[in-house]
Amino acid sequence: MDKHQNTNVNIQKTLLLTAGAYILLVVLFYWLAGHQLHYRESRGNFEQPPAEASIVELVQGTVVDQTFTVNVQRLQSVSVQWGTYYRPNAGTITMELYDLRDGTLLMTETFDASVIPEGGLTTMKAETPIETVYGAPLLLRLWADSQPGSALSPMMSVSTEENDFFLSLNGNAIGGILCFSVSGEDYIWIGLHYWEFAAVFGAILALVGLFVWLRWKKGKRSYVVNALIAVKKYKFLIQQLVSRDFKTKYKRSILGVFWSFLNPLLTMAVQYIVFSNLFRFDVPHYQVYLITGIVIFNFFTESTNMALGSIVGNAGLITKVYVPKYIYPLTRVLSSLVNLVISLIPLMLVVLFSGIIPTKAYSLVFFVLICLTVFSLGIGLLLAAAMVFFRDVQFLWGVLTMIWMYLTPIFYPESILPDNIAWVLNVNPLYYFITFARTCIMDGISPEPIVYFQCAMIALCSLLVGALVFQKSQDRFVLYL
Repeated sequence: MDKHQNTNVNIQKTLLLTAGAYILLVVLFYWLAGHQLHYRESRGNFEQPPAEASIVELVQGTVVDQTFTVNVQRLQSVSVQWGTYYRPNAGTITMELYDLRDGTLLMTETFDASVIPEGGLTTMKAETPIETVYGAPLLLRLWADSQPGSALSPMMSVSTEENDFFLSLNGNAIGGILCFSVSGEDYIWIGLHYWEFAAVFGAILALVGLFVWLRWKKGKRSYVVNALIAVKKYKFLIQQLVSRDFKTKYKRSILGVFWSFLNPLLTMAVQYIVFSNLFRFDVPHYQVYLITGIVIFNFFTESTNMALGSIVGNAGLITKVYVPKYIYPLTRVLSSLVNLVISLIPLMLVVLFSGIIPTKAYSLVFFVLICLTVFSLGIGLLLAAAMVFFRDVQFLWGVLTMIWMYLTPIFYPESILPDNIAWVLNVNPLYYFITFARTCIMDGISPEPIVYFQCAMIALCSLLVGALVFQKSQDRFVLYL
């Protein structure tokens, strides 16, 4: 079998393996993403307005009605805030929700007034989400069997105004809005048509594979095939360079590789002590929140810093031996990836010590780590090319990464950013990667499908720009080394 035939066989095997892996990943993702693939927290949820006054002592024979409309596709719960007059109370409170289009009783629940604290909430939950009330007129009715002197009072807001909201006491209008909230879910269109999308994308992938194979059979150039051949040809060299970079980092170090384990823990400990006590951020499981951001940002800075000097640092090899120049920044990013994998161990230890129970969604973290690696490679290729022509890049990049760190919610919650600079998060690629990881690790659920698309596009765009700049400039590297 000649070299061309052997390549044909390898291409066919690669295409078949790609097809099999795609089918496996499609099925696996459907199972791992679960509920979050089909539904998201509704953007039409009504948030509880501030409590500014009490309506009336809700005694037997008194009825409070709140009419409203919400744009929630799957209504799940309604909550009401109460005032107790700072005294022990008795009796029961009943909450009812009606559809005013036909008078249907949608939900009802009774609560013990004696156990409700001052400012406490009563929440009425649907046994199954109600899917027929999007934009419909609804009526929330409150009544009780309490006696005067032992009855609660529903709270109200007098400064909040909403269209289509009407509050009444025993049929008489009251100026204001009941202190209540409505929550539910909306459908995710992509999730509802998941299998159709998977089939279409699979067909496109198959056509691309067929096109690549036919072009190669005809002897035409193919970047995909050339990349596969290069990876196979230089596989041993890539392994040696990754091993060299990894060993060099810890050369003459007493703790050695253990620093990859210890570094995120020490960084987290210092920042946790400083920020949790000095600024007192109210973030649940703050130590997990902190170390997740640290691990991801540390990998990004380490991999890009190492890739930045990969061409200049290997000038001796580049001027004497022909090797595809992109291999040098690639191996630097891969060696940093080894450190990232080791850093996941202390991350998981902090998760377990925090009392968070791992879920199947933890497996989805590998998706964002792949996207992060591709993104870092793209930035690394761009920096490596720039470094050849402008040595000041290494100093500028150090300043830029420091600014980037402070503009990324690593040790502070995003909610503290003022409105005039909150837009920075929308253009910060690392914000999407860190938020993705925190959703999987801290919430134990999958992010929405749109977040996968955002992370993938950020990574691919970075790689495309970095590879294009690197390719256009690599022929002039030898003139500046």
